[in-house]
Amino acid sequence: MNAAAVLRTADRFLMNTYRRPPLVFTRGRGCYVYDHRGRRYLDFLGGIAVNALGHAHPAVVNVLRQQAARAIHLSNLYHNEFQGPLAEKLAACSGMDRVFFTNSGSEAVETALKLARAYAKQKPNGAPRTRLLALENAFHGRTFGALTVTATAKYRDPFAPLLPEVAFVRLNDVADLEAKFDTRVCALILEPIQGEGGIHPISEAFYSRARQLCTAHDAAMIVDEIQCGLGRTGRWFAYQKFPERPDLVTVAKPLAAGLPLGAVLAREKFAAAFAPGLHGSTFGGGPLSCAVALAVLRTIQRERLLENVRARGAELLAGLYELARRFHFIREIRGEGLMLGIELETDAAPYVEQALARGLLLNAAHERVLRLLPPYILTAGQVRTFLSCLADVLASTPRAKSSRHAPSPTPTRAIARAARVGGHQETP
Repeated sequence: MNAAAVLRTADRFLMNTYRRPPLVFTRGRGCYVYDHRGRRYLDFLGGIAVNALGHAHPAVVNVLRQQAARAIHLSNLYHNEFQGPLAEKLAACSGMDRVFFTNSGSEAVETALKLARAYAKQKPNGAPRTRLLALENAFHGRTFGALTVTATAKYRDPFAPLLPEVAFVRLNDVADLEAKFDTRVCALILEPIQGEGGIHPISEAFYSRARQLCTAHDAAMIVDEIQCGLGRTGRWFAYQKFPERPDLVTVAKPLAAGLPLGAVLAREKFAAAFAPGLHGSTFGGGPLSCAVALAVLRTIQRERLLENVRARGAELLAGLYELARRFHFIREIRGEGLMLGIELETDAAPYVEQALARGLLLNAAHERVLRLLPPYILTAGQVRTFLSCLADVLASTPRAKSSRHAPSPTPTRAIARAARVGGHQETP
């Protein structure tokens, strides 16, 4: 392969939406990917939480080969043999009742917002219930509806005006939630752990009050598990650390091991608001993607990967706490399972670049947070390799000046906060 030619062609014909380093990845195996020079990289980004089973997992490869030779696409005007079993599996894992399949996470969020509005419009009396609540710092996607409930200005402002009747609640601020929740609200959407926003978990007090308010107002509680769901925290769903279920759940990223597939999971009374013709998807839930998704879920169970996520996550946290003692510019460590964030005093981008140069893939979320999203098949040896490499990166990268944050807390305080956030991990 002529990598220079590939890069020139991409630069000439692709829209300018990503900042990419000048290398081309050609293949992957397990927790590693390889570039055009044959160099190996330990993958702690996982395709941004997509590659839960790593790369070229035999269970996925076998199903892809077999099903691609049988049927790749069949119209949703007809049944295929995999949609029903996959929906049943997702319902069993989540405690939900019904499923709608989409192409992506953004489309799943769009579907959930439409379903909440459709349910609210069935109410015969009272003021129109069309208002949406979301959280500050949230990210729910890039389509218009999903962008409307995404708080960060850099994503929203270039496309304003967006949809009306949306308000944002401060993260984990129960009083602000109560003040903004009124009879016009048809839905509240939240991430149990904010991903793009920098790995910020929702508090139990906030989640519980949100559930109470949604129940009292008969509004939909939508939980966005697109990044934190399907095993990432060591449970099938991150919300399962709390006692109450939501009404709607969106999933996508790891569902079909890299094939485009998302879903909305719903309680029966909300699902009943959709009737034939009211919503649809051309590609959502095709036989190939659903067959692969079934293989993914079965593999997670068969290989006991939820247990592995919890074990490797605990090892990572322990190692990161040690690094926080050594490097005082680590402000905080947050997250759970294999969804962890390391907040720095300074911009994270130079550390991401240095890690890439040393054969390690990770990325920056919310400017100052190193985000870790490795595959669920991660081994203890690979955890040690990662921690050693990260220590070298932290030691060798010059620290940029910080002008937007207060001075770093002592390492002891940073570690204590990290332990409160990440140390509690229940069996699903």
